[in-house]
Amino acid sequence: MTALEYKAIDVDNHYYEPLDAFTRHLDKKFRRRGVRIVRDGKYHSAIIGDRVNRFIPNPTFDPIIVPGCLDLMFRGQVPEGVDPATLLKVESLELRPEYQDRDARVAVVDKQDIETIFLFPTFGCGVEEALEGDVEATMASLHAFNQWLDEDWGFGRPDHRVVAAPMISLADPVAAVAEVDFVLGRGARLVHIRPAPVPGVVKPRSLGDRAHDPVWARLAEANVPVAFHLGDSGYLRIAAMWGGKDTFEAFGGAGDALDKILVDDRAIHDTMASMIIHGVFDRHPGLRVASIENGSDFVARLCKRMKKLANQSPRSFPNDPVDTLREHVWVAPYYEDDLPRLAETIGVERILFGSDWPHGEGLEQPLAFADELTDFDAPAVRKIMRDNALEYLGVPVAAAAR
Repeated sequence: MTALEYKAIDVDNHYYEPLDAFTRHLDKKFRRRGVRIVRDGKYHSAIIGDRVNRFIPNPTFDPIIVPGCLDLMFRGQVPEGVDPATLLKVESLELRPEYQDRDARVAVVDKQDIETIFLFPTFGCGVEEALEGDVEATMASLHAFNQWLDEDWGFGRPDHRVVAAPMISLADPVAAVAEVDFVLGRGARLVHIRPAPVPGVVKPRSLGDRAHDPVWARLAEANVPVAFHLGDSGYLRIAAMWGGKDTFEAFGGAGDALDKILVDDRAIHDTMASMIIHGVFDRHPGLRVASIENGSDFVARLCKRMKKLANQSPRSFPNDPVDTLREHVWVAPYYEDDLPRLAETIGVERILFGSDWPHGEGLEQPLAFADELTDFDAPAVRKIMRDNALEYLGVPVAAAAR
C-alpha cells in the first residue's frame, strides 16, 4: 500500500445507526408516522410511515459484513467460475464499537493514518424517500435524527477528527431553513442533502427552484458546503416503468440487471444538472457542493450535454455551465473509475478521496485508494488525498499544512 508523507482526509465514511437514531428525540405525535423498529422474535424490521421498509433489511446491523469484502464484485473483476455471492463475508463478532462510538472510531482513524473523516448515514440514506408522501413527518424525523447525530457524534467538536454531516430535507422550504439554522448553530461543517427531486405537498420541485434559495444563501454565507451522497433517490420508479421493482433493497439478491443499467448514476447526473441549469450557483456564487459515492462517469456525460445545450439556447445560460461545474462541484469517484479522464474533465483540484469504510463495497484499508493514482504525480496525489477536501470545506490549505 502506498505510504503518504501527510495525513489523508477521507470524505466517505459511515456509521451504523443504533435502533433509536430516528426515535430518541422524535416528537411523540410522529411516533406512528416516522421510523419504527419492530421486533418479531429475534428479527427486527423497519416500518417507515405505514410500510415495512427494506432499504436496510437488517436494521440492527448485527451481523454485518466485513469492510471491503465485496471489492472484486464492485470492480467487476470476479474470477471466472466464482459465485459473486460467495464474496460476501460476515463478521464473526458482535458489532464493533467503532461503528457506533465516536471515541472508538477516532482510535481506528488513527490506526488508519487518517487525519479527518466525513461521516454519512447508512440506514438514514433511505428514510426521506420512504417518507416522501408525508412532508411534515419527513421534517420531524430528520430533525430528530440530527439531534441524535449531534449527541452521539457531534457536529462541531474542536478536534475536527470526525466531520458528521446532518441531513437536510428541502421538502418544506420554511422548515428547511429552520433546520439549517439549527445545525449551523450546533457547529455543522457540512450538510447532507439527498440527490433527488424535492418532494412537495403539491408536486416535486427542482433543487434549483427559487423556493430553496434561502437554504443555499445561508449555507453560502456560513461557508458550509453541501454533500450529495448516494442513497435512495426514488429512481427505481424508472426501472418499474420497464417491469422492474420500484423499491430499493440493499443486498436483496441479484434482481434484474436491467434495473442497474436504467438507474445507474441518473440521480446525481440530474441533481447537478438541476443545480447548474436552474441557476443555483449564479445566484449563490459562494456555494460549494460535492458528489460523494456516486461514481464519476456522469461528469463527462453531463458536461457534454450542457455544452451542447448552451450552444443551442445561449440565453438560458448567463455563464458557461461547464465552467460553473468546474468551479463549484467536487467529486469523490469510485476507486475503480477512470480517474485520469475525470481529472481531464473537471481538473485534479476537484477530485476527492473517499473509501466508503466500513461498507463491504468499499476499501478494506482506506489508504489503498492511493494505489489507484499511479497516473498522477506526487503533488496531484496530495491534492486528491488531502488538500482538495480542505478547499471543499473552506479551510485554507496553507493553514492546515502538515
